Amino acid sequence: MAEREDRTSAPKETIEVIVVEDDYRVNEIHSTFVARTDGFKVVGNAFSGAQALNLIKDLRPDLVLLDVYLPDISGLEVLALIGRLPAPRPDVIIVSAAKDTASVRTAMQAGAVHFITKPFDAQSLTERLTSYRIFRNELADVAEFDQATIDKLWTSIRSTPEETPRPKGHSQHTTTLVMSALRQSKEALTAEEVAKRCGLSRTSTQRYLSYLGRLGKVDISLRYGAAGRPEHLYRWK
Repeated sequence: MAEREDRTSAPKETIEVIVVEDDYRVNEIHSTFVARTDGFKVVGNAFSGAQALNLIKDLRPDLVLLDVYLPDISGLEVLALIGRLPAPRPDVIIVSAAKDTASVRTAMQAGAVHFITKPFDAQSLTERLTSYRIFRNELADVAEFDQATIDKLWTSIRSTPEETPRPKGHSQHTTTLVMSALRQSKEALTAEEVAKRCGLSRTSTQRYLSYLGRLGKVDISLRYGAAGRPEHLYRWK
């Protein structure tokens, strides 16, 4: 969708979602999947196209999970109408049993960031939502785009978290070292503590920890001491 800068100028701790699905039971299931995914919160449920558009205008969510088959108008029509709303507009992931070429093509042309076909399980949706969160965070971190950065962003939104490319200069070996140090610790660790266990510099370790945080593999919290700035703590999920 155009004019994303207003929506993604700074990463949000919680991504607000509206679930649009006319089947009440399926709507509830999808909402439960979303609510169980770290960093996401369902703020509204819609069961028709008209209701979806009203909720989007009222609640201004970050993301809409949108079915194609709705009782009043097509979800693809809803997607097109979302594109005409004033910025910041929500991103849209199509979630539908529609698998025909025309529906997929239309969704892509209208700006959907992903197209997920039914049926799917909680893990599949969680992976796509996590990829979307990585995409948003990467987008917010970039002030100016070059081709390599655009290619990386494009890949991150279309990939599962495991397939998301590592930042330039990151090695799989070092990533594994940092992951192992966190997995083996029963307590949350600071970047310096992880660095010592891995035999790495603190600066390098911090980059890897931030990357794992964006993937949703690490919980990041703050520890406040008696004086000075708070320390970031990292714990393997």
